[in-house]
Amino acid sequence: MKLTFVYPNIYRINKRRDFSGICIQRKMLDDVFGFAYDMCFGDGHHRGYRTGGQYSRKKGELFCNTFQGKLAEVMVHSVLTTAGITCNEPDFGIYGEGIWDDSDIEANGKKISIKSAAFFSNLLLLETKDWDDTGRYIPNIGKGSTEIYDYFVLVRISPDIKKLFRDKRMLFSNEIPKGTIQDLIHEQSWMYDIAGYINNDVLRDIIREKCILPQNALLNGSTKMDAENYYIQSGYMNPVEELIAALI
Repeated sequence: MKLTFVYPNIYRINKRRDFSGICIQRKMLDDVFGFAYDMCFGDGHHRGYRTGGQYSRKKGELFCNTFQGKLAEVMVHSVLTTAGITCNEPDFGIYGEGIWDDSDIEANGKKISIKSAAFFSNLLLLETKDWDDTGRYIPNIGKGSTEIYDYFVLVRISPDIKKLFRDKRMLFSNEIPKGTIQDLIHEQSWMYDIAGYINNDVLRDIIREKCILPQNALLNGSTKMDAENYYIQSGYMNPVEELIAALI
């Protein structure tokens, strides 16, 4: 289940799952765009550092993360409700600093954490500093929020929004006109897939087996990891159809 290690600090994917894109509706894109822009350039707040990260993220990068993450949440909600599963609506509330929404989706009483990645990605990543040995989410312990997630879902999005921003030299900008970003998004054909899911038992297995991608490691020899993460490769994850069956 572990990545292939190449001395001194290279880790390579060895169990992939091909991207199988499904078109995303324009209204969903517009709803997510408005939320992400307000969160990052308006009155909302997203942390500028990852839990175990080393550098401060500019608003352009924060927008990319927020847009991709919320879009993933909306797509999972759509898939589950289409299958007849009762879910809470995606949270589009704009929160100030220190106030966060709870678990991404609750479906038939089960807490689901949704992770997003670019279409070419093959890892579900969970920062090690966020999880204890029993699979509890440390930032929520004792705060009346979700401590144990029942399921973790990996959603992949095409195109890679960070590349779009990087190509336009917007990724590391703190001031970007709303219309500029909206036009860029409307110019693209957006697609998603659900690479797979795991349950909390598998998370505890990952933690116990120390499936860890270290900080500063080079993933596939090129992508430097900003923070230390637990991981599972997409090829080892269960298909979304099994999640739907478990929730019905």
